[in-house]
Parts: sequence; C-alpha cells; structure tokens
Amino acid sequence: QVQLVESGGGLVQAGGSLRLSCAASLRTFSTYTMGWFRQAPGKEREFVATIAYIGGITNYADSVKGRYTISRDNAKNTVYLQMNSLKPEDTAVYYCAAGRKFIATIVSEYDYWGQGTQVTVSS
Repeated sequence: QVQLVESGGGLVQAGGSLRLSCAASLRTFSTYTMGWFRQAPGKEREFVATIAYIGGITNYADSVKGRYTISRDNAKNTVYLQMNSLKPEDTAVYYCAAGRKFIATIVSEYDYWGQGTQVTVSS
C-alpha cells in the first residue's frame, strides 16, 4: 500500500519560513513526478509546485514563485517544499502527491495523496 506522509507544518509569523517534507513508500519513487498542493478553508485544492521525475524540472504556481522551492531526494524517497517569505494567504493544509505525468499541475493528474499538514501564517 502506497503511503505519502507529510511533516513540517506549523504556525509561523508572516515573513517567516517553513520546510515541509513528504516521505513516500513508493518502490519506484524516482519514476514519479511529485507535487505539492494546498487547500484553504472553503476553497478548492490548488496547485503549488511540482518536480518531474527526470532532470529535476520544476514548475510553480505564480502565487509562490520566487518564495517556494521544491526539491527531491530519491535516495530517501522524500520530496521537500521550502517556503520563505510566508504570507497570511499561504495558510492552508498542504498535501503532497505522486503521479506519472511528466509535468503535472492539476489534481486529476496525480495518483497518490498524503493526508496533509497544516500551515498557518499569522499577520
């Protein structure tokens, strides 16, 4: 059974930083595109960042570009999301996901999901 487990969320002041981690039980982790999404109360789940399984190619939502960095360590089956210059509007539950599409930016392109980790940014 595939499991994705997020960690690293918490409460931070505006302007601060957090680093999220997602450990995956995928046997062939290096062949999966990994992504981060977020969902704020009353809103739909939205794309944040993705990193492809080849070449470390990344893509970001405009709202986080320049502030967030996605990376992966295939030896540890882990994907990271470094979040800097956090804003109150970044408050959400953050989910990691795994899929087969090379560059995937929508929910339906991912096959596996974690349970999420809460990020709260106070003003």
